[in-house]
Amino acid sequence: MSYRIPFNKPALIGPELGYIADSVRSGHISGDGKYTKLCHQQLETWFGVKKALLTTNCTHALEMSAILLDLQPGDEVIVPSFTFVSTVNAFVLRGAKPVFADIRPDTLNIDETLLPGLITERTRAIVPVHYAGVGCVMDAIMPLAQRHNLTVIEDNAHGLFGRYNDQWLGTFGALATQSFHETKNFSCGEGGALLINDEALVERAEIIREKGTNRSRFFRGMVDKYTWVDVGSSYLPSEVLAAYLYAQFEASEAIQNKRAQIWNRYQQHLSEWAQSHDVRLPTVPENCEQAYHMFYMLLPSLEIRTQLINHLKERGILAVFHYLPLHLSDMGQQFGGSPGDCPVTEEMSDRLLRLPFFYDLSEQDQMEVIHALWSFEEG
Repeated sequence: MSYRIPFNKPALIGPELGYIADSVRSGHISGDGKYTKLCHQQLETWFGVKKALLTTNCTHALEMSAILLDLQPGDEVIVPSFTFVSTVNAFVLRGAKPVFADIRPDTLNIDETLLPGLITERTRAIVPVHYAGVGCVMDAIMPLAQRHNLTVIEDNAHGLFGRYNDQWLGTFGALATQSFHETKNFSCGEGGALLINDEALVERAEIIREKGTNRSRFFRGMVDKYTWVDVGSSYLPSEVLAAYLYAQFEASEAIQNKRAQIWNRYQQHLSEWAQSHDVRLPTVPENCEQAYHMFYMLLPSLEIRTQLINHLKERGILAVFHYLPLHLSDMGQQFGGSPGDCPVTEEMSDRLLRLPFFYDLSEQDQMEVIHALWSFEEG
């Protein structure tokens, strides 16, 4: 079924197609060409990280993180149950056991107060996910990790340009991962990046990303030939994708400003409606600057959410729910998950609804979504 107002629509901001053509004419469309290097430089300049490396997707950036940790079977990694499956799969692939944490009822981020009770002698890492681009409570998570000698890997798929206590999301942990999937603020269809804040991890990350070879050192003239030196895989995106992405990076201010306008318009026009319908709109704490990645609502119940989805669908509008609790999935239960382990996750998963949100969403179409919500009657 096609919708007059889709949930998402990939953006074409300006010179994307021209940059793709330029990359093709250059004769180099495999990884780490001109546009990949420009993207690396831009990410490093924006966020002051030691190294940024584009990857084929955020999943592969997470997999690189797991390899860098040298995880062994039986090692444990603490992850929120309310996240995309890639957050967990990357570590399970290395033999680690996911330890599922519940989320806070306000921001839907990992509940930092539960973490001390989840740490064991087998714990190796904590993976906070900055849900909807709103920062986790990093001033509690980082000291806890340091006390227990744990690595923090930020899943920042939603959070590019978000801040927590005036610090960029993605710059707290030793490692952070980004997504440039078509649903993200900046996109090349499929893409990601690994942000490296621990300089000691940079060289090995380059090796892992280049199929376990020291090819990057060869191209810098540091060795006269390259060879297989470590485990790894092929995590380099095509130069065609990097060219598309760099054009969006150049338009970062326009993209973020437009998304802020869309988010604020929803907030302004739905506040009264939400209050009268017992609906909760997103929570953004005062010490957080959000990334304007999505606009969601928490409905009173699963039944009412289903009614509202159908109400919007009848009007040609696609609104969607989000993550199902990972600890209740088939795989999650194999790792010991069971009903009641993460009660906030279980409740919020049933109630959450995401509204259409993309760069090209016109004010007219957005107001149509808003008017459709105002016309909704439970029953």
